[in-house]
Amino acid sequence: MLSACYLFVACNKEDNFLLDSSAELNFSVDTLRFDTVFTELGSATRILKIYNTNDQPVKVNKISLERGSASSFRLNIDGLPINEATDVEILANDSLYIFAEVTIDPDNPLSISPYVIGERLLVDLNGTERAVLLEAWGQNANYIPDRFSQGGGAFISCDLGEVIFDDPKPYVIYGALFVDSCTLNIPAGTEIYVHGGIVRTGVLGENYNDGYIIALPRGRLKIEGTVEQPVTIQGDRLEDPFQEVAGQWGGIWLTKTSRGHKIEHTIIKNARFGIIADSSSTLIMENSQILNAISGGLIAIHSRVNAENCLFAGNGGNAVQLEYGGSYDFSYCTLASYGVDNAALRMTNVLCLDQFCEQARFNDLKVRFKNSIIFGSRSDEIELFNAEQAAFDYNFENCIVRVEDLVDEDDTPDFFNNCIPCQPSQGEGNNIVLFKDPSEGDYTLDSLSIADGFGIPIFNQTTDILGVTRDASMPDAGCFERVE
Repeated sequence: MLSACYLFVACNKEDNFLLDSSAELNFSVDTLRFDTVFTELGSATRILKIYNTNDQPVKVNKISLERGSASSFRLNIDGLPINEATDVEILANDSLYIFAEVTIDPDNPLSISPYVIGERLLVDLNGTERAVLLEAWGQNANYIPDRFSQGGGAFISCDLGEVIFDDPKPYVIYGALFVDSCTLNIPAGTEIYVHGGIVRTGVLGENYNDGYIIALPRGRLKIEGTVEQPVTIQGDRLEDPFQEVAGQWGGIWLTKTSRGHKIEHTIIKNARFGIIADSSSTLIMENSQILNAISGGLIAIHSRVNAENCLFAGNGGNAVQLEYGGSYDFSYCTLASYGVDNAALRMTNVLCLDQFCEQARFNDLKVRFKNSIIFGSRSDEIELFNAEQAAFDYNFENCIVRVEDLVDEDDTPDFFNNCIPCQPSQGEGNNIVLFKDPSEGDYTLDSLSIADGFGIPIFNQTTDILGVTRDASMPDAGCFERVE
C-alpha cells in the first residue's frame, strides 16, 4: 500500500507542469546550419536538442516551422516525422531531440531555392515564443569565405597583384570581404550577392549589421561592367517581396587612403549605404547606379571622386553626401530624392566632433557639377554647410536643381552666381516636368522634360549611362539622354 501511494504521488509530481511564461528552455545551438554546398540534388540532416533545465516538467505548446507547408525544411520531432507538434512534454532536467532535414535542387529558380535559405523554427512555451534559425545553401555559387562567416570576414591579399572574380557562377559574400594589398578585379557580367543581417557579439550581446565589401588602405576595387553586361552587387534575397527592400546588407567601404578605385557599369542596390569613400580615398565612377540604400547613396568624406553618367536614386539619406571637404567632379549625373526628409545633395567643409559642432575640424571643399540633375520632392534638394574656416568652392553648370531657400539673397547671396545656368528657380519645383515616373523608379526623361537639350557638350563624353549617343550640340542633362 505504501509503495502504491509513493508511485501515485510521484506520477502527480511529474504531471505538475511548470506554467510560468518565463520558464526557461535551452537549445544546443541558436543557428542550425546545413554546411553542404549543393552542386546537385541532395539533402542533409542536422540535430537540435531542446533542454528543460527546470526542476519541473514542461509542456511545449507548439513546435513549428515559420513558413509552414511552404518550408524547404522537414522535421522529426521526438521520433515523429511531422513539421508541427503541440503539447510536447519534456520531463524535468531532460531534453528533446529534433531532426531537421533539407533537400535542395540547386538548379531550381531563385524563388524556390535562393542562395541562402533561412527560416525560423518556432518553439512556444507558455505563451512565450523562442526561435532557432535554420540555414541552408541552395544555388550553385562561389561562397566567400564559407557558410559559417556571418559576423566574420574573408581577406583577399596578393602582394599588390590582382585577383579576378572570373567564375561564371555568382559570388555570395557571407560576412565581410576585405581587400588588402591587392586589386580585386570584377569583370563584366559578374553577379555579387551579399548576405547581410544582424549579428550578436560581445559579452553584452551588442548588435551590428553584417555584409560588407571593404577595401583596406592598400586594397583596390576595379569593377569593369559594360552596357550589355553590367556588374550587380545586392543582397542575396531575390524573391519578389525583397526586390526593393533597403538595408539588406552593409555596403561598400573604401577606407582611408585607399586609392585608384574604379567602378564602371555597376548597379549597387538595397544596402544600408551604397559607397563610403573615406578620407583621402580616390574613386572614379562611370555609368553606374546606387539605388535604394536605407541611408546615403554615395557618402564621400574628405576624398576625391569623379562621377560621370551615374544615377543616385531612391535612397533614404542623401543621394550624394560630401562631408569634410574634398575634391569632387560630377558630370551627366542624376541625383533623385523623392519621399524622404534628406536633400538629394549635401556639401560641407567641416567635420563636427560633437552634437552642436562646437568642436570641429575643417577642410577645403571643391565641387563641380555639370549637365546634372539634382531634384526631388523637397523644396530644397541642395544642403550647404559652410563653416567658413576653410574654402567652400562649388559650381553648377547647366544643371537642373530644385531649390527655394537657397535663392534667398540674405541667406545664400552667391548661390546663383555659382549656378550658371540653373533651372528651375524658386516656387517652380512642383510644376516641373522632368522624369517619366519617379514613383516607379523610372528616371528616364519625359518627352516634355526641361532637361531636354539643357546640357552643353563635354569632350569625350558622348554617350549616356545606357550607351545612347548624346546630341552633339545640345545634349540632355542627367545620366539619361532622352530617346524619341
